[in-house]
Amino acid sequence: MSSSLCIDLKGKTALVTGGSRGIGRAIALRLAEAGANVAINYLRHRTAASETAQAIEERGAQALILKANVGEEEHIQRMFDEIGKTFGRLDILVSNAASGVLKPALELKLKHFHHTMDINAATLLPLTQHAVELMGADGGRIVAVSSLGAVRAIPNYTAVGASKAALESLVRHLAVELAPRNINVNAVSAGIVETDALRHFPNREQLLQASLERTPAGRLTTPADVADVVLFLVSDLARMIVGQTIVVDGGYSIMG
Repeated sequence: MSSSLCIDLKGKTALVTGGSRGIGRAIALRLAEAGANVAINYLRHRTAASETAQAIEERGAQALILKANVGEEEHIQRMFDEIGKTFGRLDILVSNAASGVLKPALELKLKHFHHTMDINAATLLPLTQHAVELMGADGGRIVAVSSLGAVRAIPNYTAVGASKAALESLVRHLAVELAPRNINVNAVSAGIVETDALRHFPNREQLLQASLERTPAGRLTTPADVADVVLFLVSDLARMIVGQTIVVDGGYSIMG
């Protein structure tokens, strides 16, 4: 006797913040391939957002482009107002937008720390509050994108690493509060992924080479690898995964 499993998100609506490029784009496209309509949030790269929206529609799904700074509550409110008008509901929230100041700890100003924390961690709170209103009685899925810097010390990553640690803690607390409402909250933690964001690292080449040498899987993690895990987490297959951080790094983080 054989059976086949298929993740079908037809009729569902997703929001991916920072969804125009890199990991966010890969997630948006994977959700669209599974049938979900996808709202993609961006801040600066309109052309990339338009190209991603076109790719979503080529996969048979509806796309919505939303320009917003997720560190500003007024922007978040406008974004969800537009989602409500266009789709009338939200089933999946992926908090992926990230920013931060890459400096040694002794060179950081408090304003650098606050900015990084607001974009990478604090925004999950208002995003979730607004998302819950559109999820209604049917519940939904919320996934936050973290990184290994939440639990490991990485050069120049002090502020970002601290913000990702805060993000993972917030995921756990939200998960406990929302699970009775059939809303699963989890995080996916990516290993070293070669994206545009990594170009801002002063030690980029060193990070890439060290990661490749230490990864048992023999290659770097790709945006598509992360997107696959997000797709699993928003599906019914993951209905009993609650408040967890799933690491996607080819084994890098277990190498001591």
